[in-house]
Amino acid sequence: MKNPIARNTFHTSVVLGLRLLVQAGILLLVTRLLGPNDYGPFAGITALAVMLGTLSTLGTHIVLLATISQNPAKRSDILPFAVTTTLLCGSILFAVYTLISPIVLGRYNLDIGARCAIGIAELLILPLLTIPSAEHQGHGRIPLSQALLSLPLVLRLAVVLGVLLLHAHSPVTTYAYGYLATAILALTIATFSLHDAWPPISRWRMPTTSELKHSAGYAVLNITAAGPTELDKTLAPRLLLPVTASVYSAAARVVGSLTVPVIAMMLSVMPRLFRDSQVSGRQTQRFLLQVLAAALGYGLLLGAALWLTAPVFTWLFGSNFAGMQRAVRWLCVAAPGMSLRIALGTTLMSLQHPWLRATFELAGLAILFIAATMLAPRYGLAGMALTLACSEWGMAIFGSIILAKVRQHPIASP
Repeated sequence: MKNPIARNTFHTSVVLGLRLLVQAGILLLVTRLLGPNDYGPFAGITALAVMLGTLSTLGTHIVLLATISQNPAKRSDILPFAVTTTLLCGSILFAVYTLISPIVLGRYNLDIGARCAIGIAELLILPLLTIPSAEHQGHGRIPLSQALLSLPLVLRLAVVLGVLLLHAHSPVTTYAYGYLATAILALTIATFSLHDAWPPISRWRMPTTSELKHSAGYAVLNITAAGPTELDKTLAPRLLLPVTASVYSAAARVVGSLTVPVIAMMLSVMPRLFRDSQVSGRQTQRFLLQVLAAALGYGLLLGAALWLTAPVFTWLFGSNFAGMQRAVRWLCVAAPGMSLRIALGTTLMSLQHPWLRATFELAGLAILFIAATMLAPRYGLAGMALTLACSEWGMAIFGSIILAKVRQHPIASP
């Protein structure tokens, strides 16, 4: 392939395709390990940690990516405060997580050690992993960047297999500690993937006010981007019966994970979009239209494919998850909106408009929360699926309007 974007998209798709297979394996094994009564609450607490964890770096890993894409020599200016910010912010968020997690779990009793293990992994260790990953991506090594982010999942698959084979006395707790161990091991490997991956402690520093303001926009959009894919799973255990929440969470994970090709494409075009962020010529406009059309087209194909193959998921997940076929078919409506929302969000961020991306995603979160409280208690599984569809399509439409206005009348980046 002569086109570097096409080549990177293909190679990244291969890496993310392997990650998809690993995610599918983890999902199938964990649902069998925990069963329909326990999977929903466990998915809820994990989603809470993942959602809060998107704030841990306070957007500094995106600043690092943008800086390296434009001027690699300035790496040493960003890295010292990126590490400090991640450790400090992650520690504060961990305290918040420990306070909120009992509310999400409700009556479900999860060992505090298991809760802390998941929290430390998602709020401290894995956010640090995004820093070397962002550096590789900024240098154009997108497949390697995504391989590092996929590594914890590969290791986690080995852990859940081990828990199943060893018939652990407390499978949830054992798996949670393995969750933390795999995150630490992945970070260690990522450290060795770079020369001088981390700055000396003597050079660590806090960000200046201007640096904090610049990265804060990316931090907000990190959580608003993760919110639509995680907030629904956090709310499901509170609004649905345990078994229904488990079926919905499993089906939503399936649909969300199948947007891998769109994610791969956007990861590949991000360095170019960062470089072209100040350009408004026809070539850039045409490129953006092609990217968004490809994302929407894939989403429509995905929705159709999921509708036809929905019965397969009931067979895959077993009789305990008998509602999977119905759940997947309801979620087909959300798939095209989800694909387009991912592409729009990455585009606005790469064009140096993180606050505009955050605006349409915050609107989507509001739609998600309001619709969930209205529809899920009344219509159950179908109501929760329609809630996600309303949120995703709302963001896709609002985001399209914002991007069109930005390209017509360029707005100064904050």
